[in-house]
Amino acid sequence: MAGLPGVTRAVSRAASFVVLLAALGGLVVGLGLPAAASAEELAPVTAVHSFVAAAAREAAPAVVRIDTERSLAPQSFDPALLDPMLRDLFGDPGSLRERGQGSGVVFDGQQGLVLTNAHVVDQVERVEVTLADGRQLDGEVVGSDPVTDLAVVRIRGGSALQAARLGDSEALEVGDWAIALGSPYGLERTVTLGIISSLHRDINLLGFADKRLDLIQTDAAINPGNSGGPLINAAGEVVGINTLVRSGPGAGLGFAIPINLARGVAAQLSSGGVVVHPYLGLQLVPLTARRARDNNRDPDALLQLPERDGALVQRVIEGSPAEKTGLRRGDLVVSMDDQPVNEPRDLLRQVEHAAVGQPLDLTVIRGQSELHLSISPAALPHAG
Repeated sequence: MAGLPGVTRAVSRAASFVVLLAALGGLVVGLGLPAAASAEELAPVTAVHSFVAAAAREAAPAVVRIDTERSLAPQSFDPALLDPMLRDLFGDPGSLRERGQGSGVVFDGQQGLVLTNAHVVDQVERVEVTLADGRQLDGEVVGSDPVTDLAVVRIRGGSALQAARLGDSEALEVGDWAIALGSPYGLERTVTLGIISSLHRDINLLGFADKRLDLIQTDAAINPGNSGGPLINAAGEVVGINTLVRSGPGAGLGFAIPINLARGVAAQLSSGGVVVHPYLGLQLVPLTARRARDNNRDPDALLQLPERDGALVQRVIEGSPAEKTGLRRGDLVVSMDDQPVNEPRDLLRQVEHAAVGQPLDLTVIRGQSELHLSISPAALPHAG
Protein backbone atom coordinates (compact mmCIF):
# COMPACT_ATOMS: atom_id res chain seq x y z
CA MET A 1 0.00 0.00 0.00
CA ALA A 2 2.99 2.21 0.55
CA GLY A 3 3.74 2.11 -3.20
CA LEU A 4 0.23 3.32 -4.05
CA PRO A 5 -0.14 6.60 -2.26
CA GLY A 6 -2.73 7.82 -4.75
CA VAL A 7 -4.93 4.83 -4.09
CA THR A 8 -4.47 5.28 -0.41
CA ARG A 9 -5.52 8.88 -0.65
CA ALA A 10 -8.52 7.96 -2.82
CA VAL A 11 -9.61 5.25 -0.44
CA SER A 12 -9.04 7.62 2.42
CA ARG A 13 -11.13 10.29 0.72
CA ALA A 14 -13.86 7.72 -0.05
CA ALA A 15 -13.84 6.56 3.52
CA SER A 16 -14.10 10.15 4.71
CA PHE A 17 -17.07 10.68 2.35
CA VAL A 18 -18.77 7.59 3.78
CA VAL A 19 -18.17 8.87 7.28
CA LEU A 20 -19.60 12.27 6.25
CA LEU A 21 -22.70 10.62 4.77
CA ALA A 22 -23.13 8.61 7.92
CA ALA A 23 -22.84 11.75 9.96
CA LEU A 24 -25.33 13.54 7.76
CA GLY A 25 -27.65 10.58 7.94
CA GLY A 26 -27.44 10.74 11.68
CA LEU A 27 -28.14 14.45 11.51
CA VAL A 28 -31.17 13.84 9.28
CA VAL A 29 -32.43 11.20 11.66
CA GLY A 30 -31.76 13.52 14.56
CA LEU A 31 -33.87 16.18 12.87
CA GLY A 32 -36.74 13.75 12.53
CA LEU A 33 -36.60 13.69 8.71
CA PRO A 34 -36.79 10.11 7.39
CA ALA A 35 -34.35 9.20 4.68
CA ALA A 36 -37.13 7.33 2.88
CA ALA A 37 -40.93 7.15 3.22
CA SER A 38 -43.25 4.26 2.58
CA ALA A 39 -46.28 4.49 0.26
CA GLU A 40 -48.55 4.61 3.32
CA GLU A 41 -46.60 7.54 4.76
CA LEU A 42 -46.99 9.43 1.46
CA ALA A 43 -50.78 8.99 1.39
CA PRO A 44 -52.84 12.28 1.30
CA VAL A 45 -53.58 13.79 4.71
CA THR A 46 -57.30 13.79 5.61
CA ALA A 47 -58.68 17.34 5.66
CA VAL A 48 -59.44 18.71 9.13
CA HIS A 49 -62.46 21.05 9.13
CA SER A 50 -63.01 23.85 11.62
CA PHE A 51 -65.63 23.98 14.36
CA VAL A 52 -67.50 26.48 12.18
CA ALA A 53 -67.99 23.84 9.50
CA ALA A 54 -69.20 21.34 12.10
CA ALA A 55 -71.62 23.85 13.67
CA ALA A 56 -72.99 24.94 10.30
CA ARG A 57 -73.40 21.32 9.21
CA GLU A 58 -75.45 20.69 12.36
CA ALA A 59 -77.82 23.64 11.89
CA ALA A 60 -77.99 24.08 8.10
CA PRO A 61 -80.69 21.44 7.37
CA ALA A 62 -83.16 23.47 9.45
CA VAL A 63 -82.43 26.84 7.79
CA VAL A 64 -84.90 27.99 5.13
CA ARG A 65 -85.32 30.85 2.70
CA ILE A 66 -88.63 32.72 2.77
CA ASP A 67 -90.00 34.53 -0.31
CA THR A 68 -93.09 36.70 0.07
CA GLU A 69 -95.49 38.77 -2.02
CA ARG A 70 -97.92 41.49 -1.06
CA SER A 71 -100.02 44.14 -2.78
CA LEU A 72 -98.80 47.71 -3.02
CA ALA A 73 -100.47 51.04 -3.57
CA PRO A 74 -99.75 52.54 -7.01
CA GLN A 75 -96.29 54.07 -7.28
CA SER A 76 -95.83 57.66 -8.41
CA PHE A 77 -92.43 57.20 -10.10
CA ASP A 78 -91.59 55.71 -13.47
CA PRO A 79 -90.90 51.94 -13.19
CA ALA A 80 -88.53 52.24 -16.14
CA LEU A 81 -86.12 54.15 -13.91
CA LEU A 82 -85.67 51.15 -11.60
CA ASP A 83 -82.52 49.11 -12.16
CA PRO A 84 -83.45 45.75 -13.80
CA MET A 85 -81.51 43.75 -11.18
CA LEU A 86 -83.35 45.50 -8.36
CA ARG A 87 -86.66 44.94 -10.17
CA ASP A 88 -85.95 41.20 -10.23
CA LEU A 89 -85.19 41.21 -6.52
CA PHE A 90 -87.85 43.54 -5.16
CA GLY A 91 -90.55 43.49 -7.81
CA ASP A 92 -91.78 45.83 -10.51
CA PRO A 93 -93.45 48.92 -8.97
CA GLY A 94 -95.80 49.08 -11.94
CA SER A 95 -97.15 45.61 -11.12
CA LEU A 96 -98.49 46.77 -7.72
CA ARG A 97 -96.86 43.68 -6.20
CA GLU A 98 -93.89 43.69 -3.86
CA ARG A 99 -91.65 40.70 -3.43
CA GLY A 100 -89.61 40.29 -0.27
CA GLN A 101 -87.06 37.85 1.04
CA GLY A 102 -85.93 36.65 4.41
CA SER A 103 -84.76 33.60 6.27
CA GLY A 104 -86.16 31.28 8.91
CA VAL A 105 -85.36 28.24 10.98
CA VAL A 106 -87.43 25.08 11.53
CA PHE A 107 -88.08 24.66 15.26
CA ASP A 108 -90.82 21.99 15.06
CA GLY A 109 -90.10 19.43 12.37
CA GLN A 110 -93.21 17.30 12.92
CA GLN A 111 -95.60 20.19 12.33
CA GLY A 112 -93.38 21.98 9.83
CA LEU A 113 -93.17 25.17 11.91
CA VAL A 114 -90.64 27.88 11.10
CA LEU A 115 -89.55 30.78 13.30
CA THR A 116 -88.80 34.06 11.53
CA ASN A 117 -89.14 37.83 11.97
CA ALA A 118 -92.53 39.53 11.98
CA HIS A 119 -91.27 42.17 9.55
CA VAL A 120 -90.39 39.43 7.03
CA VAL A 121 -94.04 38.33 6.74
CA ASP A 122 -95.82 41.57 7.64
CA GLN A 123 -99.07 41.91 5.66
CA VAL A 124 -97.96 39.40 3.02
CA GLU A 125 -100.43 37.47 0.88
CA ARG A 126 -98.17 34.70 -0.34
CA VAL A 127 -95.34 32.83 1.35
CA GLU A 128 -92.97 30.36 -0.31
CA VAL A 129 -90.44 28.42 1.74
CA THR A 130 -87.30 26.94 0.18
CA LEU A 131 -85.91 24.07 2.26
CA ALA A 132 -82.25 23.24 2.62
CA ASP A 133 -82.67 20.32 0.18
CA GLY A 134 -84.00 22.69 -2.51
CA ARG A 135 -87.71 21.86 -2.23
CA GLN A 136 -90.04 24.85 -2.56
CA LEU A 137 -93.27 24.63 -0.58
CA ASP A 138 -96.09 27.04 0.20
CA GLY A 139 -96.30 28.47 3.68
CA GLU A 140 -98.87 30.26 5.79
CA VAL A 141 -98.39 32.73 8.62
CA VAL A 142 -99.70 31.14 11.82
CA GLY A 143 -99.12 34.17 14.03
CA SER A 144 -97.06 37.31 14.38
CA ASP A 145 -96.00 39.55 17.27
CA PRO A 146 -94.76 42.98 16.12
CA VAL A 147 -93.63 43.96 19.63
CA THR A 148 -90.93 41.27 19.66
CA ASP A 149 -90.62 41.12 15.84
CA LEU A 150 -91.26 37.37 15.81
CA ALA A 151 -93.56 35.25 13.65
CA VAL A 152 -94.34 31.59 13.03
CA VAL A 153 -94.88 30.14 9.53
CA ARG A 154 -96.30 26.68 8.86
CA ILE A 155 -94.97 24.84 5.80
CA ARG A 156 -97.81 23.15 3.96
CA GLY A 157 -96.90 19.52 3.36
CA GLY A 158 -93.67 20.00 5.27
CA SER A 159 -93.95 17.35 7.98
CA ALA A 160 -91.08 15.24 9.36
CA LEU A 161 -88.50 17.97 8.76
CA GLN A 162 -85.23 18.26 10.63
CA ALA A 163 -85.55 20.87 13.35
CA ALA A 164 -82.72 22.93 14.77
CA ARG A 165 -81.44 22.39 18.30
CA LEU A 166 -82.30 25.39 20.46
CA GLY A 167 -79.66 26.55 22.94
CA ASP A 168 -79.72 28.79 26.01
CA SER A 169 -79.21 32.48 25.26
CA GLU A 170 -78.83 33.22 28.97
CA ALA A 171 -75.64 31.13 28.96
CA LEU A 172 -73.97 33.41 26.39
CA GLU A 173 -70.96 35.52 27.31
CA VAL A 174 -69.39 38.41 25.47
CA GLY A 175 -66.60 36.99 23.32
CA ASP A 176 -68.34 33.67 22.56
CA TRP A 177 -68.32 32.57 18.93
CA ALA A 178 -71.37 33.60 16.90
CA ILE A 179 -72.29 32.13 13.50
CA ALA A 180 -75.06 33.61 11.34
CA LEU A 181 -76.89 31.48 8.75
CA GLY A 182 -79.40 32.60 6.15
CA SER A 183 -79.98 34.00 2.68
CA PRO A 184 -78.60 37.56 2.53
CA TYR A 185 -79.63 39.21 -0.75
CA GLY A 186 -81.19 35.87 -1.72
CA LEU A 187 -77.86 34.02 -1.52
CA GLU A 188 -78.88 30.78 0.18
CA ARG A 189 -76.74 28.76 2.57
CA THR A 190 -74.55 31.74 3.51
CA VAL A 191 -72.50 31.38 6.70
CA THR A 192 -70.67 34.23 8.46
CA LEU A 193 -68.55 34.14 11.60
CA GLY A 194 -68.02 36.59 14.45
CA ILE A 195 -68.33 36.87 18.20
CA ILE A 196 -70.95 37.98 20.69
CA SER A 197 -70.11 41.66 20.96
CA SER A 198 -72.62 42.63 23.64
CA LEU A 199 -75.68 41.32 25.47
CA HIS A 200 -78.97 42.90 26.59
CA ARG A 201 -78.76 45.74 24.07
CA ASP A 202 -81.98 47.76 24.43
CA ILE A 203 -83.68 48.03 21.03
CA ASN A 204 -85.20 51.40 22.05
CA LEU A 205 -81.69 52.85 22.07
CA LEU A 206 -81.45 51.85 18.40
CA GLY A 207 -84.46 53.96 17.51
CA PHE A 208 -87.30 51.40 17.73
CA ALA A 209 -89.68 52.84 20.29
CA ASP A 210 -92.50 50.39 19.40
CA LYS A 211 -90.48 47.26 20.23
CA ARG A 212 -89.69 45.62 23.54
CA LEU A 213 -86.46 43.66 23.20
CA ASP A 214 -83.05 43.15 24.74
CA LEU A 215 -80.89 42.10 21.80
CA ILE A 216 -77.74 40.09 21.27
CA GLN A 217 -75.14 42.19 19.46
CA THR A 218 -72.67 40.47 17.13
CA ASP A 219 -70.04 41.41 14.57
CA ALA A 220 -70.93 38.37 12.43
CA ALA A 221 -72.01 39.82 9.09
CA ILE A 222 -75.81 40.19 8.90
CA ASN A 223 -77.35 41.70 5.77
CA PRO A 224 -80.82 42.16 4.23
CA GLY A 225 -82.23 38.68 3.71
CA ASN A 226 -80.62 37.33 6.90
CA SER A 227 -83.64 38.53 8.87
CA GLY A 228 -85.35 35.61 10.61
CA GLY A 229 -82.39 33.27 10.21
CA PRO A 230 -80.57 31.68 13.14
CA LEU A 231 -77.57 32.89 15.08
CA ILE A 232 -75.86 29.74 16.37
CA ASN A 233 -73.12 28.97 18.86
CA ALA A 234 -70.02 26.83 18.38
CA ALA A 235 -72.05 23.68 19.12
CA GLY A 236 -74.55 24.40 16.33
CA GLU A 237 -77.36 25.39 18.71
CA VAL A 238 -79.65 28.31 17.87
CA VAL A 239 -79.10 31.10 20.41
CA GLY A 240 -80.77 33.96 18.54
CA ILE A 241 -82.94 35.02 15.61
CA ASN A 242 -81.21 37.60 13.42
CA THR A 243 -83.36 40.69 13.15
CA LEU A 244 -81.52 43.85 12.12
CA VAL A 245 -78.21 45.41 11.17
CA ARG A 246 -76.80 48.87 11.68
CA SER A 247 -74.07 49.72 9.19
CA GLY A 248 -71.82 52.70 8.68
CA PRO A 249 -68.14 53.45 8.29
CA GLY A 250 -66.24 50.23 8.88
CA ALA A 251 -67.90 46.98 9.90
CA GLY A 252 -71.64 46.81 10.52
CA LEU A 253 -73.25 45.71 13.76
CA GLY A 254 -75.79 42.90 13.74
CA PHE A 255 -78.48 42.18 16.31
CA ALA A 256 -80.43 39.03 17.16
CA ILE A 257 -83.43 38.24 19.37
CA PRO A 258 -82.43 35.89 22.23
CA ILE A 259 -83.77 32.38 21.64
CA ASN A 260 -85.08 32.10 25.22
CA LEU A 261 -87.53 34.89 24.45
CA ALA A 262 -88.24 33.61 20.94
CA ARG A 263 -89.00 30.11 22.24
CA GLY A 264 -91.77 31.38 24.52
CA VAL A 265 -93.29 33.67 21.90
CA ALA A 266 -93.19 30.88 19.29
CA ALA A 267 -95.04 28.53 21.65
CA GLN A 268 -97.87 31.06 22.09
CA LEU A 269 -98.10 31.87 18.38
CA SER A 270 -98.04 28.19 17.35
CA SER A 271 -101.13 27.45 19.41
CA GLY A 272 -103.00 30.31 17.77
CA GLY A 273 -102.72 32.51 20.82
CA VAL A 274 -102.01 36.21 21.06
CA VAL A 275 -98.85 37.33 22.82
CA VAL A 276 -99.87 39.60 25.69
CA HIS A 277 -97.38 42.24 26.82
CA PRO A 278 -98.05 43.94 30.15
CA TYR A 279 -97.44 47.69 30.16
CA LEU A 280 -97.63 50.64 32.54
CA GLY A 281 -97.82 53.51 30.03
CA LEU A 282 -94.56 55.25 30.92
CA GLN A 283 -91.91 56.75 28.69
CA LEU A 284 -88.70 56.57 30.69
CA VAL A 285 -85.15 57.87 30.40
CA PRO A 286 -82.16 56.86 32.54
CA LEU A 287 -81.04 59.26 35.26
CA THR A 288 -77.80 59.18 37.23
CA ALA A 289 -76.89 61.21 40.29
CA ARG A 290 -74.20 63.05 38.32
CA ARG A 291 -76.58 63.96 35.50
CA ALA A 292 -79.14 65.18 38.04
CA ARG A 293 -76.53 67.40 39.76
CA ASP A 294 -75.51 68.90 36.41
CA ASN A 295 -79.17 69.66 35.70
CA ASN A 296 -79.80 71.17 39.12
CA ARG A 297 -76.79 73.55 38.79
CA ASP A 298 -78.31 74.98 35.61
CA PRO A 299 -80.26 78.15 36.50
CA ASP A 300 -82.47 77.58 33.44
CA ALA A 301 -83.44 74.03 34.43
CA LEU A 302 -87.18 73.42 34.11
CA LEU A 303 -87.29 71.28 37.26
CA GLN A 304 -85.02 70.03 40.00
CA LEU A 305 -84.25 66.30 39.81
CA PRO A 306 -83.55 63.80 42.59
CA GLU A 307 -79.78 63.28 42.73
CA ARG A 308 -79.74 59.50 42.50
CA ASP A 309 -79.90 56.71 39.90
CA GLY A 310 -83.23 55.54 38.55
CA ALA A 311 -85.76 55.62 35.71
CA LEU A 312 -87.04 59.15 35.14
CA VAL A 313 -90.61 59.57 33.90
CA GLN A 314 -90.48 61.67 30.74
CA ARG A 315 -94.07 61.10 29.64
CA VAL A 316 -97.23 59.45 30.98
CA ILE A 317 -99.55 57.97 28.35
CA GLU A 318 -103.13 59.11 28.60
CA GLY A 319 -105.55 56.46 29.89
CA SER A 320 -102.73 54.14 30.95
CA PRO A 321 -102.27 52.40 34.31
CA ALA A 322 -99.53 54.94 35.09
CA GLU A 323 -101.92 57.87 34.66
CA LYS A 324 -104.58 56.17 36.76
CA THR A 325 -102.01 55.58 39.51
CA GLY A 326 -101.07 59.25 39.54
CA LEU A 327 -97.54 59.11 38.17
CA ARG A 328 -96.23 62.39 36.74
CA ARG A 329 -93.52 63.71 34.48
CA GLY A 330 -90.37 64.21 36.56
CA ASP A 331 -91.06 61.31 38.96
CA LEU A 332 -88.07 59.05 39.51
CA VAL A 333 -88.78 55.31 39.87
CA VAL A 334 -86.08 53.77 42.09
CA SER A 335 -87.50 50.34 42.91
CA MET A 336 -90.25 47.86 42.02
CA ASP A 337 -91.33 45.06 44.35
CA ASP A 338 -88.22 45.73 46.48
CA GLN A 339 -85.93 45.26 43.46
CA PRO A 340 -83.73 48.27 42.63
CA VAL A 341 -84.41 50.18 39.42
CA ASN A 342 -81.17 51.82 38.28
CA GLU A 343 -82.29 52.40 34.68
CA PRO A 344 -85.48 51.96 32.60
CA ARG A 345 -84.43 48.49 31.44
CA ASP A 346 -84.63 47.20 35.03
CA LEU A 347 -88.24 48.32 35.29
CA LEU A 348 -89.27 47.07 31.83
CA ARG A 349 -87.86 43.60 32.50
CA GLN A 350 -89.91 43.25 35.66
CA VAL A 351 -93.06 44.51 33.96
CA GLU A 352 -92.58 42.12 31.03
CA HIS A 353 -92.50 39.16 33.43
CA ALA A 354 -95.48 40.37 35.45
CA ALA A 355 -99.06 39.28 34.86
CA VAL A 356 -101.74 41.63 33.57
CA GLY A 357 -103.68 42.95 36.56
CA GLN A 358 -101.01 41.86 39.07
CA PRO A 359 -100.35 44.72 41.56
CA LEU A 360 -96.75 45.93 41.65
CA ASP A 361 -95.20 48.10 44.36
CA LEU A 362 -93.36 51.17 43.10
CA THR A 363 -91.03 53.41 45.07
CA VAL A 364 -90.97 56.86 43.51
CA ILE A 365 -89.03 60.02 44.35
CA ARG A 366 -91.05 63.17 43.70
CA GLY A 367 -89.22 66.35 44.63
CA GLN A 368 -88.02 65.78 48.19
CA SER A 369 -90.62 63.10 48.99
CA GLU A 370 -90.51 59.32 48.66
CA LEU A 371 -93.82 57.77 47.58
CA HIS A 372 -94.95 54.14 47.67
CA LEU A 373 -97.53 53.39 44.97
CA SER A 374 -99.36 50.26 43.81
CA ILE A 375 -99.79 49.87 40.04
CA SER A 376 -101.36 47.05 38.01
CA PRO A 377 -100.12 46.50 34.43
CA ALA A 378 -102.64 46.33 31.60
CA ALA A 379 -102.33 44.55 28.27
CA LEU A 380 -100.37 46.57 25.74
CA PRO A 381 -102.87 47.78 23.11
CA HIS A 382 -102.48 46.38 19.58
CA ALA A 383 -99.87 43.85 20.72
CA GLY A 384 -101.27 41.00 18.66
